Amino acid sequence: MLTAGIDLAAEDANTAVAWIRWSAVGAVLEELVVGAGDDELLRAASAADKAGIDCPLGWPEPFVEFIIAHHHGELAAPTDLIGRDWRRTLAWRRTDVVTHELTGRLSLSVAADRIAHTAMRCAALLARLAEGGQPVDRSGGGTVVEVYPAASLKQWGLPHRGYKGRQNSGALNDLVDGLTSIAPWLQLGAFESACRGSDHAVDAVVAALTARAAAIGQATRPAETDLAAATTEGWIALPTAPLTSLTTASAKG
Repeated sequence: MLTAGIDLAAEDANTAVAWIRWSAVGAVLEELVVGAGDDELLRAASAADKAGIDCPLGWPEPFVEFIIAHHHGELAAPTDLIGRDWRRTLAWRRTDVVTHELTGRLSLSVAADRIAHTAMRCAALLARLAEGGQPVDRSGGGTVVEVYPAASLKQWGLPHRGYKGRQNSGALNDLVDGLTSIAPWLQLGAFESACRGSDHAVDAVVAALTARAAAIGQATRPAETDLAAATTEGWIALPTAPLTSLTTASAKG
């Protein structure tokens, strides 16, 4: 099995993509690109059995309806909620709420934060994948699945805060140490130095690991009641088993 992980940003410079090849006994980081352009991202998503993208795959349904109604001058003034409570119903997707309940981490709002710029790029990538014949299912049922590396790290008991940015290089190295200690079967090879020097590289690797969890049924899926929202808004796959279980005998491929 080949999984890909994409740490997506609005611009190429802060975008990273990782390819991990899996066997019955371990995994090898085959390729890692920091500063990845659209063509490299599409190549990864097209070649992989499962590709994890660290970016919202859609916008909150209530927010979309709000924008459409406002655009057409048909917005009805809210009567049941006002102020912050009302805005929160527009700002976060169902998967953001569920992820917060499960991990205590609240995702950035794709409707009200700068991550919207990244999501615009993601939407264009998904459209190109679909045009190329790739099955695109925002709920995670196709090749692509939405991931949240910091939440995955927390689920796996690894450091998940304070490792971003050059000023936190020590914390980033501690994270890589923890990852390689818990998962000695993961061979970073020549790319270990890149992981120690770039949080984007590490997030891409974690995204590829989470894609593996999703591919073998060791990650959350939307409940039946959430499926309709997940299909349009996207759904974050959270690991449900220890990191060590990604290479167990029951994990075929």
